[in-house]
Amino acid sequence: MAGQSALSRTQGFRLKNLGQYAIAMIRNVCFSMFVILVLIFTIATYDPEDSLFHPSTKIANFFTSKSNATMKSDTTVIKTVEDFAVGTAVIDELTEPAESDLSECDVNSPIDCRDPEVFHLMISATIAKFKDTHFYKFGKAVQGDTNNSCDMAWRFRPKEETDAAASKDYRRFVVVRHENCTHSIVHMGEYHSGLNARKPKTKIKNAEREDIAIDSLPVVESETSFSRGKYLIYVGGGERCKNMNHYLWSFLCALGEAQYLKRTLVMDMSLCLSSIYTSSKLDEEGKDFRLYFDFKHLMNSTSVLDQGQFWTYWNDLHKKYGMKLHLVEDTWIKPMKLRRVKDALIMRKFGSVEPDNYWYGVCEGTSSVQKPWHLIKRSKRLMDIVSAIISKMNSDYDSVHILRGERARNKELWPNLDADTSPDALISALRDNVEEGRHLYIATNENDTSFFDPLRNKYKIHFLDEFMDLWGEKTEWYSEATKLNNGVPVEFDGYMRLSIDTEVFLRGKKKIETFNDLTKDCKDGINTCSVAMS
Repeated sequence: MAGQSALSRTQGFRLKNLGQYAIAMIRNVCFSMFVILVLIFTIATYDPEDSLFHPSTKIANFFTSKSNATMKSDTTVIKTVEDFAVGTAVIDELTEPAESDLSECDVNSPIDCRDPEVFHLMISATIAKFKDTHFYKFGKAVQGDTNNSCDMAWRFRPKEETDAAASKDYRRFVVVRHENCTHSIVHMGEYHSGLNARKPKTKIKNAEREDIAIDSLPVVESETSFSRGKYLIYVGGGERCKNMNHYLWSFLCALGEAQYLKRTLVMDMSLCLSSIYTSSKLDEEGKDFRLYFDFKHLMNSTSVLDQGQFWTYWNDLHKKYGMKLHLVEDTWIKPMKLRRVKDALIMRKFGSVEPDNYWYGVCEGTSSVQKPWHLIKRSKRLMDIVSAIISKMNSDYDSVHILRGERARNKELWPNLDADTSPDALISALRDNVEEGRHLYIATNENDTSFFDPLRNKYKIHFLDEFMDLWGEKTEWYSEATKLNNGVPVEFDGYMRLSIDTEVFLRGKKKIETFNDLTKDCKDGINTCSVAMS
């Protein structure tokens, strides 16, 4: 009986709990239905400002609208190309435009050059135009001289020159606004046309520091570091006032020996420019090495020291630290015999009898000393002019090198050269290599460039003198070269012209040489072709 009583109590308890659960469930369902009804009523009657709650047509209009969206992006910060995808705005904050702005657009109102859409259109147009150029960074777009123009600056280098310093350009863009409120670039100006994007000279402290770095000479850190150094110097010789190829051939021999002996080369920064490069037709002393070659690159690549600074320290310290000099007066003593020399300074002293006093004689007959050609590069200032010329031709041109002058008049050594480089012959030779209408840069020693006028019917021809505005008295090159020359103006001499002519020619899409492509005559005269090839 006791067991039955307990079972009855348990069943009663379960029935009681089940009833309570059913009541709670009904209450929860009713409350949920009430909440749903309230939510439906709220959505049906609420008109929100949030664009994401608008119908799909408005949402589509919101995201596809371009010019009237308020895009707040800090374009005062210079961005690299990698900071954005071409044609895509970098958006920090995006707010919805007024609906009336979407349907009406004043195509004649001034262009807002700060609009990120306009800014990125200008960048896209620049990248599309200069396909063979690597862009380091773009400056902010600023207003041009008219309501529909914007100026923008950038730094760049040719893609194939991975270690080249960046050059700068600033151009003017003409922008139009369409009825649907989008923008287009309809014109890009020439090189350095966007003057309003150029930084004022009073605010180019970084550029000034860069110039100082380019021109600076190596600095001796301390007396102790100088006393522990090992040095090599060449004195005298027949290199003075020779053509620049001769000078470089000998200078590179000195560099090669210094590297082989693991010594610092003490070098004379003052050159004598041969009369073949000067307007005076006289040899000219006192030309700074840095006017022609990239000394910063040389200094960063190997150990060199200016001889003026060297002799100052040597005279003051060599006795104090017991630094000794090892004199070599015989040119034919090869570098291998000097490896065991422990004296601080090895001085090679060359005599006055040519050709036995040429520096390059030290390196002849030995394979141990290599001429480090990779250490010699054109001056950055000259290369800036090269970049500017290429930019003015939109980095898309072909080039031809035409040697004439005295060679064309010497029929004994070059019997065919004159006829093979005549305008008619050139048109015939270029027909299969250069498409009509192309920019064609002609690097030549022909003084009268009108000689090539018949080619203008086929090509857009260019010569170095066409770009004289890049080195005139009002240019950066002129002012910087004058500073380097202690305030004395520097002539844009024949070797500078030859350097730029050569560098622009070498960067053409198609390159046509005189003696390889235009004539069968030999470069060094009749019957020398096989000698040149051997």
